[in-house]
Amino acid sequence: MKREGAPRLIDVAEAAGVSLASASRAMSGGSGISPEVAEHVRGIAQALGYEPNMHARGLAGGLVPTIGLVVHEIGDPYFSDIASGVIRSATQQNRSVQIAQADRTPDSELAQVKSLLRQRIGSIIIAGSGYADPAIEQPMAEALLDFTVAGGRVAVIGRHHLPVDAVLPDNHRAGVSVGRHLADLGHRRIGVVAGPPELNTVADRIAGLREGTSDPGVELTVVSKAFTREGGIAGARELLDRGLTAIVGLNDAMAIGILSELRQHGIRVPEEMSVVGFDDIAVAPDVAPALTTARIPMFEMGQHAVSLILRPASDEARTITTAHELIIRQSSGPPPA
Repeated sequence: MKREGAPRLIDVAEAAGVSLASASRAMSGGSGISPEVAEHVRGIAQALGYEPNMHARGLAGGLVPTIGLVVHEIGDPYFSDIASGVIRSATQQNRSVQIAQADRTPDSELAQVKSLLRQRIGSIIIAGSGYADPAIEQPMAEALLDFTVAGGRVAVIGRHHLPVDAVLPDNHRAGVSVGRHLADLGHRRIGVVAGPPELNTVADRIAGLREGTSDPGVELTVVSKAFTREGGIAGARELLDRGLTAIVGLNDAMAIGILSELRQHGIRVPEEMSVVGFDDIAVAPDVAPALTTARIPMFEMGQHAVSLILRPASDEARTITTAHELIIRQSSGPPPA
């Protein structure tokens, strides 16, 4: 079937019978691919009329000293902490940061990235969970590989399926820690207010929770809502009549919403219901009761992402994995007798 529009790097890869990453290396002159295969790929690219992203002209004299940061919601403490880390490190390197906010959809995120490319920004950091289905990430992978072939630098945070440098939070092990904490306290019926199930962050944290609560007799009840305080309120409302003794919000904003809804119903925390979150945002110690949560180092993740884009380009994608810490505060305790 004839494709519409200019040929893309994925078209070259498919026609040459190689992976996207191999096509990228062939076009950029990187190692890790034989000269014969590289020559074959470049021949296919020429035959198709493929040209790397127009951004190459803007990079010919060196990278534009601006970092484009794509977040889902700058008002969300998770993303604002990451942005603070990015800005701190960028400032130390005399680089400015331009923040683009995308809706929590693949199309919106890709549109923001393409807008940054049109502005010839030399480096891009994408913060926010990727998608459990690699096919959903394919259009973004194509755009980013075109960009790197043209000389751009990319790092992502919380993405498993993009062929670029990545910072990966310890979401699975954090889920294990939260699950074990509640199971060790004696909870056997635990609710989880999760975000959209197609997100890596959601899938990883729920998988960890299931591992941490794998003792016989422990039951998890999961509902999916928006990854917000309002989503936490809606999830708690749905779970209230399930006979639970603990509810986990998959981020702290959700957990704070859960606390609010329980307060509206006169349910005491933790005497009648324990509540636990993830991330350890700045207000977590200040809500009443102070929130038990799995600390994810958001500020440091932003700094790590900058360190990756400042390193010389590599033929293989590099990964920095961060740790987590369970912070036990007053919102969790044993189930009622």
